[in-house]
Amino acid sequence: MRAMSLIVALGWLVAAVAVRGAERPDVEQLLKHEIIGSVLPLAEVQRFCETRVIRMPEVKTADGWCQQAERIRSAVLERVIYRGEAARWRDAATRVQWLETIDGGPGYRIRKLRFEALPGLWIPALLYEPLELSGKVPGVLNVNGHTALGKQYPPKQIRCINQAKRGILALNVEWLGMGQLRGPGYGHDRMNQLDLCGTSGLAPFYLLLKRSLDLLLSLDHVDPQRVAVTGLSGGGWQTIVISALDERVKLSNPVAGYSSFRTRAYHFKDLGDSEQTPTDLATVADYTHLTAMLAPRPALLTYNAKDNCCFESGYALEPLLDAARPIYELFGRLDALRHHVNHEPGTHNYEQENREVFYQMLADFFYPDDPDFRVQEIPCEDEIKTAEQLAVPLPEDNATFQSLALGLAKDLPRCEPLPKDEAGQRAWRRRQRRRLAQIVRAVRYSVQPIQRGQEEQPPLHATFWQLKMDGTWTVPAVELAGAEPRGTALLVADEGRAALATQAEALVDDGHRVVAIDPFYFGE
Repeated sequence: MRAMSLIVALGWLVAAVAVRGAERPDVEQLLKHEIIGSVLPLAEVQRFCETRVIRMPEVKTADGWCQQAERIRSAVLERVIYRGEAARWRDAATRVQWLETIDGGPGYRIRKLRFEALPGLWIPALLYEPLELSGKVPGVLNVNGHTALGKQYPPKQIRCINQAKRGILALNVEWLGMGQLRGPGYGHDRMNQLDLCGTSGLAPFYLLLKRSLDLLLSLDHVDPQRVAVTGLSGGGWQTIVISALDERVKLSNPVAGYSSFRTRAYHFKDLGDSEQTPTDLATVADYTHLTAMLAPRPALLTYNAKDNCCFESGYALEPLLDAARPIYELFGRLDALRHHVNHEPGTHNYEQENREVFYQMLADFFYPDDPDFRVQEIPCEDEIKTAEQLAVPLPEDNATFQSLALGLAKDLPRCEPLPKDEAGQRAWRRRQRRRLAQIVRAVRYSVQPIQRGQEEQPPLHATFWQLKMDGTWTVPAVELAGAEPRGTALLVADEGRAALATQAEALVDDGHRVVAIDPFYFGE
């Protein structure tokens, strides 16, 4: 019996070895082989982006900086904001419609209005107007960030109310995608549809700000030498953009709203929506430049120490001050560049402490001879209105990013038709390839292959490569080949090499050498 059992066991062993020898290569496992890991690709992207952000120019005089600032300002406006149809939007007449006036609280009223940021796109707004106005008074453009409440956001209402109670005209405008302008048609990622149609997706954001400033300055009692802009988060971003590019702004207080592109390469929560990193902006300016372009006007950079959203003071603030301080020094106005770090609550906020620092800026620069100007907040919580009370009627067919893009698409130039003859088709393809290469700014790299290991799974031989591209990028590749391959197939893995297992296996079964690569793929 023992002899019989041993024979049976040996038989099973021989069968198992035969079956295992007949197993097919595990193509998916070969394609999954780690070649560069997850750290190197990210480090290369960070280095690529950070090293290409434009540095501050070296200037030695205030006049020299003014020339640089004007050059940058013109480049941003013409090359980034007013591309395509946006140039015509810029030149269109602005329509303003004043609507209902409601009681605000002691000493002020709220006037409802709407205006066109560009033809067909109406923006709701509120003007907090002191009841007693005489002569010229400051005007403040109040913008808000990413809050579904929009212009009804209580900290923003409190800010506007406090301004009105101090005799200031406070304009509270809605932002695209927020409050009354919520909805998929106004989603900030939809601005990219305009870029795809050859018109700047940033233009509606900027024109909303420009028209708001136009409106504020058109008011009889607004002193053009005392115009300020302030806002939190996306409102801080709006503040730096309009303040840097429009010198009609005389005092600027962005709150937790932006950081340098170089900073953002390493702090991903700062990346923001599409408007904060718009097409081509980094080719002409960084936010360091925009900050320095506030000089010599008063500027207060407010950041939060424990910001749970973005732009923490510990890393965001200092690079901006490093860029702006030397410029303010050239003008002899270092006193006009101020910063504040909020520790209580220290989170993403424009609460009382941050508001009172802004009131102090108004006192110092707009009311320097008024010892009675109050910098402590005036309590007004019982005067906060609901969204329904502050609602401004809008046209049912109000334009959106989607409708604007569809309108632009109708007039886009059509591709040159494909010729019918073979020679004409070859020439057509060459022309289209050249055009495409120009559009995507294609770069030709020299490649150095570095072997990072091999593995045998008969009948397949796998070789693992790192493809070094001019020292800039490292691309992982897996080469699979049988004994005598009769051709080579190159597979590009948009979703990771393992996703190509079925296709790769079919090709190697057909006698091909397969090279599978991950193009700038984070991780393996």
